[in-house]
Amino acid sequence: MTSSSLPSFLLPIRSDLQKVEHLMRQQANDYHPDVVAALNHLLLSGGKRMRPAVTLLIGNLLNGDQDRLITLAAAIELLHTATLVHDDLIDGSLLRRGIPTLNAQWSPAATVLTGDFLFSRAAKLAAEAESLAVMKNFATTLTIIVNGEISQLFTSRCQVDLSEYTTRIYAKTASLFETAASSAAIIANAAPEIIEQARIYGYNIGMAFQIIDDILDFISDPASLGKPVGSDLRQGLVTLPALLYIQSHPNDPSGQDLLAGNCIKDEQQLHSLIQNIASSTAIEQAYQIAHHHVDTAIEAIRQLPDKPERTELENLACYITNREH
Repeated sequence: MTSSSLPSFLLPIRSDLQKVEHLMRQQANDYHPDVVAALNHLLLSGGKRMRPAVTLLIGNLLNGDQDRLITLAAAIELLHTATLVHDDLIDGSLLRRGIPTLNAQWSPAATVLTGDFLFSRAAKLAAEAESLAVMKNFATTLTIIVNGEISQLFTSRCQVDLSEYTTRIYAKTASLFETAASSAAIIANAAPEIIEQARIYGYNIGMAFQIIDDILDFISDPASLGKPVGSDLRQGLVTLPALLYIQSHPNDPSGQDLLAGNCIKDEQQLHSLIQNIASSTAIEQAYQIAHHHVDTAIEAIRQLPDKPERTELENLACYITNREH
């Protein structure tokens, strides 16, 4: 990605992000060559490195130690990468960002073990940030993520429940953004009230990030998504746009089927419901909720020092609701 194509908030930390990337690649050094190849393949697929960006910007804003912040940012992103490996296997996804997933090329056993390896290396990096509080954050977040995946696998299919949805996207996405932000403030030895404001920022941009993902699942081009439109609903996951549509269209028989806890398996019925959701006011309502989370995040960091990094954190938050993929 060239500097001209980078979002503006990444430009001031571009060299730090390169160090994060290098540190992540080093985690497979001296291990099995297939593990080295797998990690290089995963990092090649890119991503905007939003989570390490949050860590670096907040840490720099609060004058945290650079080396420890880079180590923490690498731990956060490697943890995220490990969760994607397992997610793709569980979901049977063959592509991510247009690049074949590990499970598209390897056996389930090899894929699981690679994810486990990345989890262990992420934990090692987190320990090297030299903070017991950060390690507790890291371990708690991993537990929340895994428990969320188990809940999604066993109890979240075809449920029309806003509370369940909120809990699920916190576990899936917002918990790691929350940890990226609060752990950076911990590394910087910030006061408890500053750590809390950083946590609120991370939580809210994480919630907004997942809501936007769920909106794009209905309105993006399949080529941009790298998967069919409405893929969550096809898997029985009722996300915010669908929830809002069902609330405002009580006479839609497909919505009533979901309310009754019945998964929709008929392709024509699914296609029709997905099209109805995409063209309804539920999309705009979901955007409004995402914007509210962003506004709450920006308000939280207004209590942090007035420095250029704070402006970039605001830009990052706004970018989340404006992205198209």
